[in-house]
Amino acid sequence: MYKSKVEFTVPFFKKITVLLVIFLLAGSAYSQNMGSISGTILQKNNQQSLVGVNINVTGTNLSTVTDSIGRFRILNIPVKTYNLSISTVGFKTVTLYNIVVNSGNEKVFTIELEQEYSVLDEVIINSNKRSVRAATLETPLSVQKLTAEEIRSNPGGSFDISKVIQTLPGVGGGQGGGTFRNDIIIRGGAPNENVFYLDGIEIPVINHFQTQGGSGGPQGILNVFFIEDVKLSSSAFDAKYDNVLSSVFQFKQKVGNANKFQGNIRASILESAITLEGPLSKNKKTTFLLSARKSYFQLLVKAIDAPFLPDFSDFQTKITHKINDKMTFNFIGIGAIDNFKFLTPKEATPEKIYQANSNASIQQWNYTIGASLRRSVTDGFWNLALSRTRFNNNLQKFEDNQNPTPETQTLDFVSNETETKLRFDINKSKNSWKIAYGASAQLAEYDNNTFAVLQKEVRDSNNTIVQNQVNQNFTSPLKPFARLGSFVQVGKRAFDNRLGISGGVRTDMNTFTTTGMNGLKTLSPRISLSYVLADKWTVNASSGIYYKLPVYTILGYANNNDELVNKEAKYTRSTHYTTGFEFLPNNGLRFTVEGFFKQYSNVAISFRDGISLANLGTDFTALGNEAVNTNGKGQSYGLEFFAQKKLTDKFFGILSYTYYRSLYSGANGRLIASSWDNKHLLSVTWGYKFEHNWELGLKFRYQGGAPFTPFDENASRLNFLSQGRGTLDYTRLNSQRLGGFNSSDVRIDKKFNFKKLTIDLFLDVTNWYVAKNPVIPEYTWERTADNSTFKTTDGFAIKADGSNAIPTRVKNDDPQVIPNLGVIVEF
Repeated sequence: MYKSKVEFTVPFFKKITVLLVIFLLAGSAYSQNMGSISGTILQKNNQQSLVGVNINVTGTNLSTVTDSIGRFRILNIPVKTYNLSISTVGFKTVTLYNIVVNSGNEKVFTIELEQEYSVLDEVIINSNKRSVRAATLETPLSVQKLTAEEIRSNPGGSFDISKVIQTLPGVGGGQGGGTFRNDIIIRGGAPNENVFYLDGIEIPVINHFQTQGGSGGPQGILNVFFIEDVKLSSSAFDAKYDNVLSSVFQFKQKVGNANKFQGNIRASILESAITLEGPLSKNKKTTFLLSARKSYFQLLVKAIDAPFLPDFSDFQTKITHKINDKMTFNFIGIGAIDNFKFLTPKEATPEKIYQANSNASIQQWNYTIGASLRRSVTDGFWNLALSRTRFNNNLQKFEDNQNPTPETQTLDFVSNETETKLRFDINKSKNSWKIAYGASAQLAEYDNNTFAVLQKEVRDSNNTIVQNQVNQNFTSPLKPFARLGSFVQVGKRAFDNRLGISGGVRTDMNTFTTTGMNGLKTLSPRISLSYVLADKWTVNASSGIYYKLPVYTILGYANNNDELVNKEAKYTRSTHYTTGFEFLPNNGLRFTVEGFFKQYSNVAISFRDGISLANLGTDFTALGNEAVNTNGKGQSYGLEFFAQKKLTDKFFGILSYTYYRSLYSGANGRLIASSWDNKHLLSVTWGYKFEHNWELGLKFRYQGGAPFTPFDENASRLNFLSQGRGTLDYTRLNSQRLGGFNSSDVRIDKKFNFKKLTIDLFLDVTNWYVAKNPVIPEYTWERTADNSTFKTTDGFAIKADGSNAIPTRVKNDDPQVIPNLGVIVEF
């Protein structure tokens, strides 16, 4: 995709900065008002309401206790940033950090308290009460947690959760550093090895313009104003999660405000959005959340004279109904509509023409709807969830995308993925034991109509064929098939709670692949251990085997006779070994050091190119739409350091560093550096709360140079006219490296609180110090001075075989500075 030049964006940045100053001066005379906090306190083990829990706004005399149904509300709180302390006898104290109280919206929380099992050892009590901890009995390490406020205020994040998580340890952004796409690379794994859950409902699509068969795209879909917190687990996965190899993302949505109707409107130079919430019944048992967002990149596209226009819309909703004290019903919905089309720029340049003809136009839409029922039972609770997901993807490409004709079409790809899922699990806790078990069933439906010119017939000047035509042209005959799974997880705390041990096993099956119904082939045991060495110090370790079914594009691929060819594909297997230490010096400070090793087998390898598909998935095509074998191997290993300072006064911050290696084998069986083998990942994020509702945030990221594959000069000459890009030489896969990526982002917020209204003006600047972004130098041909055609060695028109073309490279590494000025109005 085309990247903006700094000379286009800096003058624009100056203009909006002047507007920001005017807005701030205009609002400086207004006085602050009061805000409120409300919520519900639940017992984590059985999800029942807790009565008489103390809630205290730290640093003030404001406090309350929960009522007979576990609800609380604190009114008349001076607008400011606070921490919230929740405590009661027999349960661990919880502190919520960085609670920004405004006059516009009431802050609403659902808080779970964990039972204190033992009071025999004061050391254990102190360590377990540290609220900054993100670990659980099942996942005692390789887990991080971000609150909604940390996501909203993240510099350069632009309220995009997919971008914000790149500040966490082990999370890379792909070859380009994650500046333009949200490719989530966890500890050197492929971008399609992650799973995402929204309130317990799996959501396969979380990005606009998402790569089918992958998970990345340029912009996230989730509305941050729905989110209460996000938890990332990069190992020691709970057995209830299937199809995961690298990470599990758990997005916890808040519950709509039961006390009043409220909302916010967000507008910036790139998009606008509205979020609404409130009660749906007089008895406050039913609440709703609803949002819609629309992009408008026309202003930015005009400023940089881009050859394309992306356009997207999305929606999100949640309805919660408390049937009684023991049973709660939730409904969620999320979806998006995306359209990417080409434009004719006012000033044609080689870079713009290359970008226009090397990519495909994209039309996508997707949705996930789901309903869940949770009921408390003796010593626990059960969950029942039913959901449906659909993803439609339409890709079109022509030799000249700005002047398309049927004769010059090189790609026509139309595909649908549909999943209908039913999940049920039971969770029990008694004394120091914890057990969970359950099962899942889903109906998978996939269709695919593909026409693709892989290489065009080419003749030389003597009319001799020097390259035969190779096309894909099929309609997938894949019929709907079932996917089944079951699991059990058992844990126990012992030795006065010093030792925590949890073990689990799951199996997954499907009715399509040849060995898919043999549950023993996907039997995946896992175990994790945690031991408190002393007050503030804990040592953790885990090991597990995890399986993932190949993506639908692989399973549904057919040859030109419409015959399925990948029925023999096996589940990809990844074995994890992880150990580390956690140090908690106080309630708001956390340090972790971890070492990890991941070993892969049954990885998909392209029959056509002989490379591991784990190296692919960060472009705007479809990953896996080809014949494969699943004999590939891989490994990833490294060391992580993480430090997190929660807001306890005015400062908060995150520091993470990861050194790792990522290696995969191709058809030759030799392990070589993968496309994600950046080796070094460094991220520093900090924020400071000034007086009078001013906030400043800074973020710095460094990512080591990514490997890349050089071009095959002869094949590129023959195919450039039809493909619009060079042909990679996979015999030299990832034999070269880019330079390291670095960038810094800054964010400034100023809030104005009126009576029942808050206005938040923000300026978010990505890459404020104008660093160049290392990119792969793309193959192209030299053009004439007016860019109307190609320059040739003999002065004649370009030949079909490219023999008189003059090859060159398009680097397109101009600094990309993106200022985003916006306003949020809470009411």
